[in-house]
Amino acid sequence: MIINLRSDTQTLPTDAMLEAIRRAPLGDDVFGEDPTVRKLEDMAASRLGKEAGLLVVSGTMGNLVSLMAHSNRGDEVIVDVDSHIFYHEVGSMAAIAGLMPMPVRNHDGMLDPDEVAAAIRKPNIHYPQPRILCLENTHNRSGGRIIPLDLHKKLCDIAHERGLKVHLDGARIFNAEVATGIPASEWAKDADSVMFCLSKGLSCPIGSLVVGDSEFIAKARRYRKQIGGGMRQAGIIAACGIVALETMVDRLAEDHANAKHLAQALAESKCFRVDVTKVETNMVYVDHSPTNLSTEEVLSRLEKQGVLASGSPPNRIRFVTHRHIERSMIKEAVSRIKRAMESV
Repeated sequence: MIINLRSDTQTLPTDAMLEAIRRAPLGDDVFGEDPTVRKLEDMAASRLGKEAGLLVVSGTMGNLVSLMAHSNRGDEVIVDVDSHIFYHEVGSMAAIAGLMPMPVRNHDGMLDPDEVAAAIRKPNIHYPQPRILCLENTHNRSGGRIIPLDLHKKLCDIAHERGLKVHLDGARIFNAEVATGIPASEWAKDADSVMFCLSKGLSCPIGSLVVGDSEFIAKARRYRKQIGGGMRQAGIIAACGIVALETMVDRLAEDHANAKHLAQALAESKCFRVDVTKVETNMVYVDHSPTNLSTEEVLSRLEKQGVLASGSPPNRIRFVTHRHIERSMIKEAVSRIKRAMESV
């Protein structure tokens, strides 16, 4: 049996989702005629406290159309240097949207308000126009950490005071909601747009949602069409999303508990360094520097023992828990990982 801890994107749809696909009323979504899509978009907007929603194929597409709807070509985007938008989206903000990123460093996933303020340059004929501040919650590359609500609000205030829009990459915002007990709508309140994913811990096979005010969503819908994201009977995607929002959010707590258990067990190994206090949701990042092996070598050793993980070279491995990983599998994974590293 393979124990797949590579990502929560590895999740498969539930039986209820597959049944919902079979029964979903369908129509042509490009014409706004798919009732299941409309229902999901309304649910998403309501849950995040926004006026309207838009179904997109992926989080990357959702982030891209959001940036396009908030800006003009040549504008500047203030962005975390470790954010998914900057680091993992193939340069789409530059290549497709024609936007200039202004990277700002983070501190264990947290942006410093003063450093963000300093990055927003005053108007100058030589500079691109600062237009958008991008935030991310939970913060993937810092280990799925939660950006505290008070810090989030400060960052939004700084952006708005300087005339910028705020886009929140909330791919895993419901992990933050479940871990803190704070509704996702509280983070959404001070952001002009939010994207969240259905295809990660919520276990849908495909899809993400963008929410914002009606004018913004109308623009984003046009850009979605422009980049090839217009879908026809997309209710087969939306049907899964409806089930996810109704039944799959609260169970994320199980993933968080399993991640903490995994982190505590791996922290006892001499091969890894693990800061258990930073494991706040469903991700465990370990530093494999004590092994003197490359990230690729460590991943290969794990795979030979039937454990899949993802690498963040030069010295980090990421394990992600999800609904297919039960507590007994965590214990088995720890045994296999120790076996993989016993000769080091």
